Amino acid sequence: MHHEGLTIDKFKRKAVLVSDAQNLIMPHMHLGDTEWIALAESGGRILAEDVIAPHPYPHFRRSSMDGYAILSNDTKGCSTDKPIYLEVVDEIPCGSLPSIKLVSGTVSRIMTGAKVPDEADAVIMFEMTEPNENRGRRYIQLKREIKPGQNITPVGQELAEGEIILNKGRKLGTGELSVLATFGIHKVPVIKKPRVAIISTGSELLGIDEPLQDGRIRNSNTFMLANQVREAGGEPHILKMISDDLTIAKQRVEEALTLYDVVITTGGVSVGDYDIMADLVTEKDVEKLFNKVTLRPGSVTTAAVKNGKLLFALSGNPGACFVGFELFARPAIGRMLGVTNPFLPEYRAELGTTYSKTNKFTRYVRGRQEIVDGRVLVYPAQLDESNVMITIKDSNVLIVIPPSNESIEAGEMVKVIKLPS
Repeated sequence: MHHEGLTIDKFKRKAVLVSDAQNLIMPHMHLGDTEWIALAESGGRILAEDVIAPHPYPHFRRSSMDGYAILSNDTKGCSTDKPIYLEVVDEIPCGSLPSIKLVSGTVSRIMTGAKVPDEADAVIMFEMTEPNENRGRRYIQLKREIKPGQNITPVGQELAEGEIILNKGRKLGTGELSVLATFGIHKVPVIKKPRVAIISTGSELLGIDEPLQDGRIRNSNTFMLANQVREAGGEPHILKMISDDLTIAKQRVEEALTLYDVVITTGGVSVGDYDIMADLVTEKDVEKLFNKVTLRPGSVTTAAVKNGKLLFALSGNPGACFVGFELFARPAIGRMLGVTNPFLPEYRAELGTTYSKTNKFTRYVRGRQEIVDGRVLVYPAQLDESNVMITIKDSNVLIVIPPSNESIEAGEMVKVIKLPS
């Protein structure tokens, strides 16, 4: 199919390695602006700045158990044969302050987490004492020596004032929110979410609320990509579908590039998956990064930059679209958020079943990871063609199968990429 203004040159493609394609993208990803949001809303966001402890933690000496705050020197020489008696003169619940200054021979009843009196240098656990009363006064009997510092959590044991609590680039989860709350940090500096436009192209596409029609399919890629963008930390914006009018499609993509930080297109069989991109990259202000990658599925995944905005053209085939996003768009969004390592985790695992397809390019096979007798096994999906979408829901890894003319046998070690869900 030929469109005015397009030449056969645009279809010339030089395949690059996945790693090289990723490296071509990264320099164009600039860190987003900082915004301050409420701690309660910050889960899942990325810190824009180092967070410094405004005070030591703990900021007062506290008891690590229920017992009695004492002057350890009072217990010297104490034993089963030579018990001592100390008078209980105060009671300190958690959250309260000591009300009586301790002197030699006196102790304060104290609860776990309560402030230890300044004069005390140890806490004796409740179970190591015996209560006693004489003439309306309360005493405890003690039969062993106590060392200074025992059962007292010192000031700054966990963090000193001025120490880094959390480094910028860290994703905020349950533990991070807990420690920020502990230090009273109720407004958090985070990187603004990149705004990502998602545009599906193709006259064969139906809206998800439309009745089924013979020869047409529902637009599933849009919703798959939107959730992938959310998982990556971006803010997805689903734009109106485009049919097979190349002029309108080009105009829509160019408009999206002015309004959003990243634009992702998917599909467009009757136009040709990458006609929009091919036409755009002939313009002077567009830099083509790559238009073919040595991978299956999705070898003709394309990326370009216009006015500092990144455009990804992903296949309309669901499997290829899914893989293209995970390998290229996800790390790009992560870099814009300042994530320390924006790439999905990689490791080695044992192939659970023989993989018999031969490959000219490296194949990224959807698969399932299981732990069997302490071994990490991965099983390729039985249906893994680029146009197959059902197995996406059952996959938690991508199994990396290198180019080969022979089968890879069960039991061999392969590289695995852990999917986010």
